[in-house]
Amino acid sequence: MRTSLWTLLAALILVSFISTSVTAQDAEEASEEGNVIIDVVLPLSLAFIMFSLGVGLTTSDFGLVLEEPKAFAIGLTNQMIVLPVVGFAIATALSLSGEMAVGLMILACCPGGVTSNILTKLARGDTALSISYTAVVSVVAVITLPIIVGFSMDHFMGENAPDIDIVSLGITMFLLTTIPVTIGMSLRHFSPTIAARMETLVNRAAAGLFVVIVIAAIASEWDTLMANIGTLGPAVIILISLMLTIGYKSAMLLDLPEKRATTVSIESGIQNATVGITVGGLILPSLDGGLSVLSLPSGVYGVLMYLVIAPFIFWRLRSVEE
Repeated sequence: MRTSLWTLLAALILVSFISTSVTAQDAEEASEEGNVIIDVVLPLSLAFIMFSLGVGLTTSDFGLVLEEPKAFAIGLTNQMIVLPVVGFAIATALSLSGEMAVGLMILACCPGGVTSNILTKLARGDTALSISYTAVVSVVAVITLPIIVGFSMDHFMGENAPDIDIVSLGITMFLLTTIPVTIGMSLRHFSPTIAARMETLVNRAAAGLFVVIVIAAIASEWDTLMANIGTLGPAVIILISLMLTIGYKSAMLLDLPEKRATTVSIESGIQNATVGITVGGLILPSLDGGLSVLSLPSGVYGVLMYLVIAPFIFWRLRSVEE
């Protein structure tokens, strides 16, 4: 069992380094000296966070897609279609700079994560449905994120947009997200006892990595944040608030019970900021070795989402008690 565990973890680390090599040429062009944090630590952290998600998944979680088709279709439509459209509208209406607009679109294309599952549980939503959303959308985003972000860069940045290989970005996304999730699920399947023992520790470590990544994103681009806070802050708050509202109202309009409407709302409004931060660095590495300016909206989002969703969770808890 222990040999199997170490083999799986070694594979996880290998995946991260392989994904780093996919973008090595771009990193060399952006900076003569390789940056360990951006090129290794950040991708490895994302891979570990996705691995922690996989440890808590089983194949039956995907079965809810067939068991609850209407609930799943509503949430998937909100995340895959409505969210990017709303993000595009907000970036345009608030006249965000090219980099900030693209960063917001990257965020709008990200799947949910362990955080959305935890928040759903706190709000007394359908946790199993939330996990199913996260699992499926994490796979689908490997295809949708590179395509939508590519179009967004052409629209918002024009001639200033860096050249990106959509296929390579998709492959990198696959290596950093889908493969680690699969490894985690494999561990859960073949060594359920070990997976159960390590799940809490892995989730705590993933949460800690998330906090560190968000703080690093904000700190490394502090001057840029201060220059754009007047538009970026409201943009992130509006995005979260609108999607929470749209998610809940659309579910209630289509006659879903409140428990599932809560899940749809949170999955529609809460994204995996770590994916956004990492993808921003893959597309446009910082010349000074810090995190990419494209990562800043996701970093700000990682802080503000808790402040915005807190009243929603409080309201839901009071509704359940009544």
